[in-house]
Parts: sequence; structure tokens; C-alpha cells
Amino acid sequence: MKIKWLGHSCFLITASSGVRILTDPFDESVGYRLPSVEADIVTTSHDHFDHNHVKVVKGDFKHIDSPGEYSERGVGIRGVASYHDANEGSERGNNVIFTFKVDGLKVCHAGDLGHLLKDEQVKAVGNVDILLLPVGGTYTLDYKEAAQVTSQLGPKTVIPMHYKTPAIDFTIDGVDKYLEAMDEDKDSYGAQEVEFTADSLEKLGRVLVLDYE
Repeated sequence: MKIKWLGHSCFLITASSGVRILTDPFDESVGYRLPSVEADIVTTSHDHFDHNHVKVVKGDFKHIDSPGEYSERGVGIRGVASYHDANEGSERGNNVIFTFKVDGLKVCHAGDLGHLLKDEQVKAVGNVDILLLPVGGTYTLDYKEAAQVTSQLGPKTVIPMHYKTPAIDFTIDGVDKYLEAMDEDKDSYGAQEVEFTADSLEKLGRVLVLDYE
């Protein structure tokens, strides 16, 4: 399985079978290069412009934007209900945490999660191999909360997302604070895409920071 970061919270996950999953595509106002790619499955965690720009996606794809259990093209998908803020959605609305079972590995995309997880949410998400986690604060978890959610879910690898880079003007923190909060292996991967197997998970750093175009 390969995971490619297209910027913000948008990733292209490609299974060994060739099935392509795209998460949270954004519009042209965000600042990164538009994710004009072809996909078979598209998930959107919530209905905000920087996460729901599905019309940019090419191909005959299945769009999933709600909690529930799904099976598409050999990929098991679960959507877990959560919130975009710490006040049960009263500030920014709902959020869906998606998990994908791909090539025997479980990937969790937390969307714009804005709160620590309840026990029932941790149980619903289940064991996680690779966690795609917002760390920038203001609109999502801040770096301290992100470190706590990392502990709650216990992934083998974390790829930070939704943080400040030179490409965007959002009033959010960069990735450095989260990295400092994580007293574990960290690896600036130096590439936009990383390939995962069960064996490689044991060799990669606990936190991988990917590049973008």
C-alpha cells in the first residue's frame, strides 16, 4: 500500500490491487496544488470547503461521507461519528473518522477531529496501524490533544496533517509543536509518498512527516 500526501488533509491511498482512495479533497482557495487525481473511493470527513471538493476528483468513484460500515472494491471502510470541536459540534459541526482496511493494514483518517475520543469511539475505531491526524489546532486538535489522541489509539505510525506550511495562510500551528510533544521516533521522510507493508512499519519512525508538491 502507498500513501501520498497531497496537502492539508488530502491523501491518496493506493492498494496493491490498484484501488485508489482519496480523502478530504480541497478547493483552490486552500493554497496547495489542487488534487486533480483519479480515484475509486472518495471520503469526506465533513462538509467544509477545504475537505469536500469532490468535483475535482476524476473517475467513476464512490463518495462516502457518513458514519457506517462499507465495503468497496475489496476495501473495508468504517465511519465513526465524532465532532469538529470540543462542544459536541455546536461550534463547527460534525466530523467522521474513517478507517480503511487495505492490504492487511488499517489506516485511520481522523478528519477535522476537534476533541479527545470517548471510550466508545476508541473501541469503534479499533486497532490502528497508520494514523492520519490533524495537529495544527485552532480548527482541530492542537498539538497537546493530538499527542493524547495518538496515545488513545496507539498506532504504529502517525502521519501529521492539517498544519501550517508555507503553502497556506490558515492561522494554525506548524508540525513542530506536535513533534516536540511526541517523545518518540520522528522521521522527516523527505518524500511525498511512502510505501507500507507489515514489515516496513517496524522499520519506519513512529511519526512520519511527508512532503507536498
